[in-house]
Amino acid sequence: MTTSVFAMVLGAAFLHAAWNALVKVNVDRLVLIAIMVVSQIGAVLLFLPFVAFPPAAAWPHIWASTAIHTGYFMFLALSYRFGDLSHVYPIARGSAPLIVAAVSVAIIGETLSREAMLSVLVIALGIMSLTLTRGASGFREPKAILFALGTGVFIAGYTVVDGLGARVAGSAHSYIVWLNLFNGLPTLILALLLRRGRFLAQARKSWKPGVVAGIVSLLAYWIVIWAAMLAPLAMVSAVRETGMVFAVLFGVFFLNERLNLARLVSIITTLFGVMFLKISR
Repeated sequence: MTTSVFAMVLGAAFLHAAWNALVKVNVDRLVLIAIMVVSQIGAVLLFLPFVAFPPAAAWPHIWASTAIHTGYFMFLALSYRFGDLSHVYPIARGSAPLIVAAVSVAIIGETLSREAMLSVLVIALGIMSLTLTRGASGFREPKAILFALGTGVFIAGYTVVDGLGARVAGSAHSYIVWLNLFNGLPTLILALLLRRGRFLAQARKSWKPGVVAGIVSLLAYWIVIWAAMLAPLAMVSAVRETGMVFAVLFGVFFLNERLNLARLVSIITTLFGVMFLKISR
């Protein structure tokens, strides 16, 4: 992974943590996520005249990603219903790189050096170890853990599907624009059905953070898809998930969550894995 790609993916990690913090602090997260997808559809419509129509081979990826993203948004909202940002986020984001690495190597056929594989493992363990810093209390919230792990599976799923889809399409820009025209529609429909009678009232309270989160999320994922065309999926996924470090800082400084020595050790472990991944071949 080149230095420029590495830096861009780190930037995407920061942006991703930022919009997750916005989702966490919102009262009705499902409505906020619905506003996010509407804002993303509006944004990509502006780019539609400037990108090519994806080839036929890319459309199965777009439809599969649409389904996976719907599950991801639902599990994400439920995860934050039962757990803190600094509890849910590490489990979901830490498990994803391990799944992506296993799939990309065993099924897709990508190659990773031993150093790179070790780095991905260290990053994933560093991220997930954050939930252990809560002590026994972290295991008294089984619903939060369950939904966070489910979220991790969906994250790995859309990472692999979209990375391959962009490669098939031959353009990250074309793929991400056409993907975002469709992948939020099921979530929007579900939000309208589940919040019928209350959606507009909640949307009036949430539209500003929802629009900001939507644009930030779109930009972050756009960078990730672009990077997936230039570097192995497992490496892109691992670096992206270091957004955990930013998420913890957001939680501490903006959400009044606690930062202790154990969490600092987890962060240092993750950053060590990132540095080792950067110098690995």
